[in-house]
Parts: sequence; structure tokens; C-alpha cells
Amino acid sequence: MLPTTKPLEASTSAHDRVYRGLRSRIMHGEILPGVALTLRGIGAEYEVSMTPARESVRRLVAEGALTMSSSGRISTPELTPDRIEELASLRALLEVELASRALPRAHMALIDRLQTINGRVADAVSMRDPVKYIRANLDFHRALYLRAQAPAMLAMAETVWLQLGPTMRALYGKLRKTEPPQYHRLILAALKAGDEPGLRLAVRSDVTQGLRLLAN
Repeated sequence: MLPTTKPLEASTSAHDRVYRGLRSRIMHGEILPGVALTLRGIGAEYEVSMTPARESVRRLVAEGALTMSSSGRISTPELTPDRIEELASLRALLEVELASRALPRAHMALIDRLQTINGRVADAVSMRDPVKYIRANLDFHRALYLRAQAPAMLAMAETVWLQLGPTMRALYGKLRKTEPPQYHRLILAALKAGDEPGLRLAVRSDVTQGLRLLAN
């Protein structure tokens, strides 16, 4: 059994490494909308055969992170205004609920951690680094939502982030940010005060305002 099991394990590991690597790059806006990818290029970049590259792409296509045309062309999605509006609405529904569920468990240690992450957001803005900005911004939200103890809901939110990654990169360039998101300060203030209505409003505004500029 060992000679057949070992190659299978190696293939699974290669697939997982490629999938996670591509997923992270897409979610954090390292790839712009409409950029074409090839299985050969993915395989060369991650030093794997075509099989794990193909499996990773299929998985990401199923999650909406990549698109594949009838001719087999693979690319990051170029979202229509209607699709952006839909995903912004999903973010509002999911993330407001996650934040609300996290509030009773939002102790000072979490608030201190969120303030530290928000410092990284500010640093990314000052460096005009869109990828670091998107990564730190999502880390801020994820750290809060983990306290909701709602893993299925968080997984759904992360799928939305994944589909929006390239679009968020495009949005960053359009907004030309010069300071951290003002709504992060309002989120922190609401957490400190135990203000659920204020928290829900701040999260809803934070996750939808910029995206709706693109949709309009």
C-alpha cells in the first residue's frame, strides 16, 4: 500500500498548497480583475504538475474566485455593478450579524488587538500598499468575527471576501485612500461602549460604502 499512498499524499499536499496560495492572493487583491491565468503558469509558479494546478483552479472556480469560459480561459472575475451590489448586501447581512454575536465576548484584550491591527491598516495606507491594506483590513474584521463563534457564517463571509478580492484592489486605486477607514474607529468605540445598534451601523457602513461607489 505504501507505494500508492505516498504519491496520493504528495498530490493532495501540492493541491492544497496551490489552492491556499492562489486563494490568499485573490482574496487580498494581489491579482486585478480580468487577469488571465494559465494552468501551465500556475504549475510553474508553484512548481507542481498540471493535476494539482487544475484541481485548485476548479475549486476556486466553484467558489467564485475565478471564472472559466467555455473555451477554457481562466481569469479573475470582472464584476458587474449588479453583482457588486449583491455582494455588498451579503457583506452587510453576514458581517453585521457576526459583529452583533461577537459583542458579548468583546473583552478589552480583543479591543486592544483590533487597535493594533488598525495600526497596520494605517501603516498600509501611509505606504500606499493596497495588498497590505486589504490584508490588514480583513484581519481586523476576521479577528472580531471569530468571537461570534459562528464558523459557518464566517466561512460564508470569507467566500464573499474571496469573490471581491480583485474588485477591492480596483476600489482601493479608485478611492486613493489617505487615511484609515473612519468606521473602524466607530466600531472600536461601539465595542468599548457595548453599543450594539452603533456597532451594527458602523459595520454595515464600513463594509458597503466603498463597494457601492463602484456599483453606482
